[in-house]
Amino acid sequence: MKLRIRILAGALCAVLAAPFPAGAADAAEIRSVEFSAEASRSAPNDLVVAMLYAERSGADAAALAREVNRTIAGALDTARGYASVKTQSAGTSTWPVYGKDGRGRIESWRMRAEIRLEGRDVGAISELIGKLQSTLALGQVVMQPAPDTRRKAAEEATVDALRAFEKRAELIAGTLGRRYRLHQMSIAESGAHPPILARMRAAPAMAAEAMAAPMEGGESQVGVSVTGRIELLD
Repeated sequence: MKLRIRILAGALCAVLAAPFPAGAADAAEIRSVEFSAEASRSAPNDLVVAMLYAERSGADAAALAREVNRTIAGALDTARGYASVKTQSAGTSTWPVYGKDGRGRIESWRMRAEIRLEGRDVGAISELIGKLQSTLALGQVVMQPAPDTRRKAAEEATVDALRAFEKRAELIAGTLGRRYRLHQMSIAESGAHPPILARMRAAPAMAAEAMAAPMEGGESQVGVSVTGRIELLD
């Protein structure tokens, strides 16, 4: 757990730095103080998201579409054998390839179709990626906290940040010999590290076992920031 406190009130800093009795006179003029408290919690990257695609070129657009669709259908059929992996089509695009003679003539067509894999079973998804790379190219693999994992870490960080904010409020008011009451507060999730992103490619001739590379998820930091204003009472 990491905590970080940020004081935003310049007037308060001047008061704390000033010698008494002048500081005491200044402190009496302070009516409110705004500051922030931050906390973070570690969340395991327990969700794997992978994008694979088939991309082909050809002069006959219809034949090209049949080939790509057949490749994707075969990949989806293979993925059905992995119940722990969620698989879905992720889009198809086709575009013309123009000749280099400058006449704007369509020379051929290029088509790309993608599938998306998602799951928490790292071993199963790694094995499936290895098998699919015999016909598909691997675009990217992202490892990140699953939604419920991230939510749990954010809730714990929120509690830590609120406690840190309360402790700092008591310290500020007590140092100035005042009581306080909360005037305003906002809470925001912040400071999260980006997910682990790995890019890999493998030649179709490679064996599936060789392409199923191990993946290590690691952790991400989920941060919460509490910003508020307290009113100092006489």
